[in-house]
Amino acid sequence: MLHVDLLLLDLVIVLAAARLLGAVARRLGQPPVIGEIVAGILLGPTLLGPLIGDQLFGAEMRPPLQALANVGLVLFMFVVGLELDQKLVRGKGRIAVTVALGSTLVPFVLGCVLALGIAGDHVGGDRTLPFVLFMGAAMSATAFPVLARILTDRGMQRISLGGLSLAAAAVIDVLAWTVLAVVVGIAGAGDAEGQWKVLLTVPYALVMFLVVRPLLARLVPAYEKAGRLTPSLLSLVLIGLIGSAWATEWMHVHFIFGAFVFGAVMPREGAERLNHEILERLEQLAVLLLLPMFFVVAGLNVNLRALDLSSLGTLAAILAVAVGGKLLGSYAAARAQRLPNRPSWAMAVLLNTRGLTEIVILTVGLQKGVLDDELYSLMVVMALVTTAMTGPLLRRIYPDRRVARDIAEAERAALGVAAAHRVLTVVPGSPAEQAPLVDLASVLARATSPSEVVLAHLRPYPQGRLEVGSGLSSELAELAETLHDLEGLAGTVRAHGPEVRVVSRFSGDVAAELPELVTGAQPDLVVLPADVSGYAGIRDGAVCRVVTVSPAAASGLQDSPARTAATSPGSADPAARTSAAGSATGPIAVHHGSGGDAAAHVALTLALLRDRPLVVVGGGRASALAQRLARLGVAATSGAVPAGALVVAPDTGTAVDGAHLLVRAEQDADPVDWAAAVSALRAPVPHP
Repeated sequence: MLHVDLLLLDLVIVLAAARLLGAVARRLGQPPVIGEIVAGILLGPTLLGPLIGDQLFGAEMRPPLQALANVGLVLFMFVVGLELDQKLVRGKGRIAVTVALGSTLVPFVLGCVLALGIAGDHVGGDRTLPFVLFMGAAMSATAFPVLARILTDRGMQRISLGGLSLAAAAVIDVLAWTVLAVVVGIAGAGDAEGQWKVLLTVPYALVMFLVVRPLLARLVPAYEKAGRLTPSLLSLVLIGLIGSAWATEWMHVHFIFGAFVFGAVMPREGAERLNHEILERLEQLAVLLLLPMFFVVAGLNVNLRALDLSSLGTLAAILAVAVGGKLLGSYAAARAQRLPNRPSWAMAVLLNTRGLTEIVILTVGLQKGVLDDELYSLMVVMALVTTAMTGPLLRRIYPDRRVARDIAEAERAALGVAAAHRVLTVVPGSPAEQAPLVDLASVLARATSPSEVVLAHLRPYPQGRLEVGSGLSSELAELAETLHDLEGLAGTVRAHGPEVRVVSRFSGDVAAELPELVTGAQPDLVVLPADVSGYAGIRDGAVCRVVTVSPAAASGLQDSPARTAATSPGSADPAARTSAAGSATGPIAVHHGSGGDAAAHVALTLALLRDRPLVVVGGGRASALAQRLARLGVAATSGAVPAGALVVAPDTGTAVDGAHLLVRAEQDADPVDWAAAVSALRAPVPHP
């Protein structure tokens, strides 16, 4: 007999625990679903079972709690189907489908292999096929809603990587639910009745898309006529939703598919306001009350006390297959579509998120008898681990500063800003003396199109300035003269193509304000003299590449681009440096060792745009790079530094004897694609 008082007490405890631990999980940077599942595990036999858990959540209380959880699951799956945006895949179809297939097939196959190895310990002979297929489906799932929340929290839905990940996850969702429907159909076809009912799934799908979908489209004019979501309209939606869920459950296909399909056939065109109001009504009930109930009930079925050492071995195998299969399958597929290395790993980590979707799948397996209690507990732990590891791994692979950089680029592209590549040139002292520096910045900008050069000048306040004066003060006179000189330099840059902006002002502390100026400008490249005040702050804090050049080097390189260069003070006597830097025909030599890709890219740029030979100095890596560049048609060799060469070296904090330019890569730099770099440098640059 149902004890209503105990049921109500259970609801209070479950909701309070779910909200509390969900909030704790959110504070720790994790999705709330993790805290809700942990709440169920703590309330269940793992912790409270021997004490008061059996009295609070005993066998007689599980059915009503499970019934409420199932209603929440019906509402949630309807919301998932309704929010499934088909536009996510448009324009990204080939990449998204390829990554989704790699992210599904590899863990699916590995999951099936693992299932064959452990089937004897967990299922009977007649259940082997559905068990094997179910394990493959469970390993290949991705939690689309949790992934979307992670991306939204970091603002990554606004960048290309986020869009691709969402599109791939949407395809994975469809594949996972399709495979799960097949598995549930096989598992439920144990008798004659079940067999013929499963065959009705095809007519059911046809009726939903060909008959029910046009009927639901009539909700839109009814909604527009009423001007709001009336109780009658919402009742029609709920009746159709529950009826669809009942139909799939009656056909021995789980009710979640009926709810999902009903959400998918809801009208889209012109129904934005209607769907928004439906979501607003149902999400409050589902998310605040019934869905946490589902996750807590899922956790109540986990009993970690029953696990032994052999279970730990099985758990290790499950984690290896789940994590390894997802990461390797997603990464390999992304690289096959020529995505860069870092975004490929970031996408693989994102698609390893299982959380909510995985718990739904595991609950279906437990209800259908495909999983036993022990394996269900182990798989829930796997779902928690793979979801919890997503956030920290993603921040390490794709830090917040890279996300901010990508968002800025996306916003500039959306606004139609022509200057996609911004070169900030810090012009100290008298601008008239910095013509070589500005010429160098001009060539740097011309190497990438479209581009923009920003000439920034911070001038210290003069000593002994007057508090009150008449007419044009000396400060304003100096500023006007500086602006005149800067505009003259800007004219020479504009003559070669790039757009130019001029910024000039007095500063009370140039060393302190210069890094702030760089941060505010958000450039892709900074060019400044080696001895400028504030250089250390720019070099250590900027997320872009920084170019510091001595006057001697700038004079010799004013027609040559370099991506990141710092003069090495004291590396050679001034006369020798001037001779080497001023040589118009000498070779470019680069030290290519640890962290030397950026330096080699600078040297390659100088060599190609100045039509000078390139010599790569170093060990085996240097020889391999020289051979690779030679195959791409570059006049590159390996060996010692030739006489009269301009020497480039990576800025790793250790001085390099004889180096004229030290190259400091930007933070979180991607590996250089040498074929693409050569092709880009040889491409003609448009001029006005």
